[in-house]
Amino acid sequence: MREDFLLLNPGPVPLSADVREAMSEPMVSHRSAEFEAVYERAQDGLEYVFEQSTPSEESTSAGGEALILNGTATMGMEAAVANLVDEDDELVAVVNGKFGRRFKRIAERHCEVTPVEFDWGDPVDLDAVDAAVSEDTAVVTVVHNETSTGLLNPVKEIGEIAEAADARFVVDGVTSIGGDEFRIDDWNVDIAVTDGQKALAAPPGVSALYVAEDAREAIDGENAPFYEDLDWHHRKAGQHQTPFTSAIPLFRGLAVAVEEIEAEGMTDRIVRHRQQSTAFREAMWAMGLDSFPDLNEATDYSNTLTAIALPESVRGDDSEAFFDAVSERGVSISGGQAHLGGDIFRVSNMGNLTSDQLLRGIRTIGEAFEQVGVDVDTEAGVETARDVLADA
Repeated sequence: MREDFLLLNPGPVPLSADVREAMSEPMVSHRSAEFEAVYERAQDGLEYVFEQSTPSEESTSAGGEALILNGTATMGMEAAVANLVDEDDELVAVVNGKFGRRFKRIAERHCEVTPVEFDWGDPVDLDAVDAAVSEDTAVVTVVHNETSTGLLNPVKEIGEIAEAADARFVVDGVTSIGGDEFRIDDWNVDIAVTDGQKALAAPPGVSALYVAEDAREAIDGENAPFYEDLDWHHRKAGQHQTPFTSAIPLFRGLAVAVEEIEAEGMTDRIVRHRQQSTAFREAMWAMGLDSFPDLNEATDYSNTLTAIALPESVRGDDSEAFFDAVSERGVSISGGQAHLGGDIFRVSNMGNLTSDQLLRGIRTIGEAFEQVGVDVDTEAGVETARDVLADA
């Protein structure tokens, strides 16, 4: 791999030198005092991130607890659902992308599911959600930042619908928590899920849940898969351990990553992510490209990744030449998922990217399009982004 390789995929994201160094330290027992100190550091940092993810410094604590999982966020999504439902319960799943669909598919293994589905990239219709949620609904699930489409869903408003029906509210904050605003208490969130490899800028393979204090009484670990019993995770977290063997290098990397977030400050981190996403999006528009997702009054573009429609001339199988041209320049971006493959490309600004790295990514995309015969204005894109970033 070339030394200047730039990873702009929406996860995993680049790691700092300190995170990488922490993962290379000598091995210790997962039941040792040394590991317990690592778990405590990681948990404290995660609770800061979960509870301080606002642009104005105030806490949004729901008096809860962060639990660290030996697995990616899909494990966290299943743990959140499985610990809250019985097989006869009804869960309403809001779906407008791949990860909303994943929540639905997970829930279908554990309870009755009422999906509220929209085309991928279409905004959520709150009236449709409100019509689906009733006094019989036990849990409502939604993805805050739909990674597959670059759309920011209206968690606050859906949380109000769930609260009015006295339903538990579970939110996938995988690509928003650590990079954008997330209000546990104000949005009535009972369990929030995030992943190390996204905006936390930690290694893949470790994730976390935040369980609000009011949700603790609703958890029934006996209903969940053995490995995902949150009662057990809660008890062991009190000892700064996990129920089973911990992925020690990953926990070490996570501890450093969340300490780096706290050093930057969530307010500044949110502002930086929002500015970078604005710069990238407006750069693409200046080149002559179009955003993929549609908006309504309740939704917005993602602040941690950008989804752009591929021009007609490089769609489908013809898109391979564009992605190859990007890779030849030492940059990695992502295409569309499932049926969106060949229709869009996605670029992340999650983690600790610099302005120079973002500008390099923009120039690379423009040059790659030019190479495959697409008429874009690369210089206009770069200059537009530079102007947005200069206003920081």
